[in-house]
Amino acid sequence: MSFDPAAIPLALYLHFPWCVQKCPYCDFNSHGLRGAVPEDAYVDALIRDLDFELAQPEPRPITSIFMGGGTPSLFSGRAIGRVLDAFAARLHFAPDIEITLEANPGTVDAGNFRDYRAAGVNRLSIGVQSLDDAMLKRLGRIHGHGDVVKTVDIARRAGFDNLNLDLMYALPQQTEAEATADLRAAIRLAPEHLSYYQLTLEPNTAFAAQPPPLPDDDSAWIMQLAGQALLADAGYVQYEVSAYATAGRQCRHNRNYWQFGDYLGIGAGAHGKRTFADGIERRARHKLPRSFQSGAGSAGAIQEQRRLDAAELPFEFVMNALRLNEGFTAELLESRTGLTFAALADTLSALAAKGLVEQVNGHHRPTSLGRAHLNTLIAEFL
Repeated sequence: MSFDPAAIPLALYLHFPWCVQKCPYCDFNSHGLRGAVPEDAYVDALIRDLDFELAQPEPRPITSIFMGGGTPSLFSGRAIGRVLDAFAARLHFAPDIEITLEANPGTVDAGNFRDYRAAGVNRLSIGVQSLDDAMLKRLGRIHGHGDVVKTVDIARRAGFDNLNLDLMYALPQQTEAEATADLRAAIRLAPEHLSYYQLTLEPNTAFAAQPPPLPDDDSAWIMQLAGQALLADAGYVQYEVSAYATAGRQCRHNRNYWQFGDYLGIGAGAHGKRTFADGIERRARHKLPRSFQSGAGSAGAIQEQRRLDAAELPFEFVMNALRLNEGFTAELLESRTGLTFAALADTLSALAAKGLVEQVNGHHRPTSLGRAHLNTLIAEFL
């Protein structure tokens, strides 16, 4: 394998691990607050963590930043501004950088939103999940429909012209009519981007321990198809399994993941991927905020670090790239993995014979049948 790391885009992920309370379906690295958010101490730890990461110098520009959680909007505009200023002093931000911050409708402050925008945040991702008050209660959310409408209004008034709304379907006891009504309510808020995905029961969550009554697979599939049609009619183009955008508003940060780009992962539980001249390295930080903060600035913050070997790369690549409706080119595969196209050719040919993938204008992509069985398709590369 040979690489040209300079040709691979580099993004930055920052993790903010606290929430007001843990949602019963959530398997992300989030922790319910016990007292005030330790803003200054955590920002200090993020800066130390970046300084440790940059012991391996990074000349590439940062194309996008995503601040996720947890609930980053629990942090003040002053704290987010301090983070971005410190990181801009240590990294080269691309002139057209996309900077996303996740926010929950139950943790919105108009002053903070104005401060986020002034600090350089130019995209918000709002964790709506549903606009039906009964569904929100079943999901253990702390906001209601009115909070969502208010949050979008505050964001627009603060100057944000690029909003994503996260919305789920196949919620506990949800009918197709309710799912469609929920999606229509989200579309009426006119976000530039919608993440629309099925609720699933993840291990080590409260819902996994005590499963709520969910729609069956056939009902969920009908909801998905109805939602896709409704989004298309409203001008949202599906470009990934659960991502829909208006023209020019695809999420640059997430596209970098799906195209097997590189990203620095900073903060509690953050994962990173970096390509060097001699291979690809993955790192993961300690999940517990206390463990991360005590180790930040040294190898003590790292829970896992490993180099990928050639045998892993075909699956690692397609696991991401085949999520995109457009698929991937041979050139992308070779530039991001150092493999030749021959490493995937036989498997792709076999899948094409089954009607699961196709080649269109040089792109290898799932067919509509392949997208319906994407996990099975991707497993063929293991």
